[in-house]
Amino acid sequence: MSHSRRKFLQGLGATALGAGSFATLSSALGGFQQAQAADVSGYKALVCIFLFGGMDSHDMLIPFDPASYDSYADIRQTLLAQYKSGDPALSRERDKLLPIAPVNGDGFGGRQFALAPELRNLHSMFEAGNAAIIGNVGPLVKPISRSGWQSRSVATPARLFSHNDQVASWMANKPEGAKYGWGGRFCDAAKASGGNAVPEFTSLSTMTNQLFSTGEQTNPYQISTAGRTEIRMAMEFSDTDAEQAIIDHFRAVGYQTDNLIQQDLINIAEDSMDLNAMFNDAREALVPLATQFPDNQLGQQLKAVAETVAIRNTLLNSRQVFLVAMDGFDTHSGQAFKLPRLMRELDAGIAAFYSALEEVGAARDVVTFTASDFGRTLAVNGDGTDHGWGSHHFVVGGAVEGRTIYGDVPPPEFDHEQDAGHGRLIPTTSVEEFAEPLGRWFGLGTAELEGVLPNLANFRNNTSSQALKSLLVS
Repeated sequence: MSHSRRKFLQGLGATALGAGSFATLSSALGGFQQAQAADVSGYKALVCIFLFGGMDSHDMLIPFDPASYDSYADIRQTLLAQYKSGDPALSRERDKLLPIAPVNGDGFGGRQFALAPELRNLHSMFEAGNAAIIGNVGPLVKPISRSGWQSRSVATPARLFSHNDQVASWMANKPEGAKYGWGGRFCDAAKASGGNAVPEFTSLSTMTNQLFSTGEQTNPYQISTAGRTEIRMAMEFSDTDAEQAIIDHFRAVGYQTDNLIQQDLINIAEDSMDLNAMFNDAREALVPLATQFPDNQLGQQLKAVAETVAIRNTLLNSRQVFLVAMDGFDTHSGQAFKLPRLMRELDAGIAAFYSALEEVGAARDVVTFTASDFGRTLAVNGDGTDHGWGSHHFVVGGAVEGRTIYGDVPPPEFDHEQDAGHGRLIPTTSVEEFAEPLGRWFGLGTAELEGVLPNLANFRNNTSSQALKSLLVS
């Protein structure tokens, strides 16, 4: 980053310290948004909630018509018995489920669906039209069915059913070792169009695994869930002025050294501290949100995201991508006791987040979606389920054409055309198809999308691709 760029950042941070500073900042840079291209006008943000371990979506979107439910219950009888012996309110008995009425319900041959009882908020959001479900989505190279899978005649993603590789395939369209995620590359496109006054705040994350958020020109800015975002080096010291002391030290050394590597490292450290100062000043001046967030892992991450969305105008951000996460979804055993707690946490976190977005006037400007390593088998191994492939996911937001199931939901049985064995679903919607409407809503054009999503052209004639075009409205 150039010296003039650093001074610009320092100026923003300094402006934020004074009374009435944020109005001054907006006034001083008001001409910035006028110069933006049309595809980055207004404000839009994507929030990915990654469910590490492999979410069993067979246990989230559950067959509800009597014939389908009976088939499901027969296959999963040992697991459902454990649900019944646990918390009665979270039983998977049919009368405990939350039936949904999708507007395209006629497209499933009379089959009906329900959500697990711990997803009451998402059920309400779906029925109100603010949430949609994407059925049977996962990493693909080309469309494939059971016959193509069994004959190995159609290319498939590398190292299927491996946690690390399928996390990378979801985040970056490549197995472990990939460098750039599609969220980060969406940010590259926004930055190239002048989307933000401070491009460093385009991609943000609350976690350390940031592949999804990393682009060729984008490094994620990590936000704290505990208040101020700190420099780890400064946190090693008890002195409250440690960060300023480090800045003063670097600047003094910088004036003395001719070593280019030392100078680059000093510049990076200075820039990081300048960015932190600017971000923290804006966040700390924010009137506290009235929305109460759950005091758990996901709730506090989403609170940090909501606070960041709330200061979007202060920092003149037009486009942002956020990554948050939950773990614990690798439910090989004890699923009836683990998964309901996790789904209840997911449900409460998303509900609080949407409420906070309504509070700050951004409910139509932010789209939240879930993703996971893979789905799990319909077959049970006694008290859990094993690694799968396709999975069902939520998309939530005021811009969502909700109360709809996009894509396909295969029947709860074995040996159909999308069964790779043991009820391991072969995806009918690719991650690229899932990502395309998100990217188009975000502002990317066709050429940019095809560059970010290399296999997209293989799915142009897919039924799910056509349906997903209506997922989001501008």
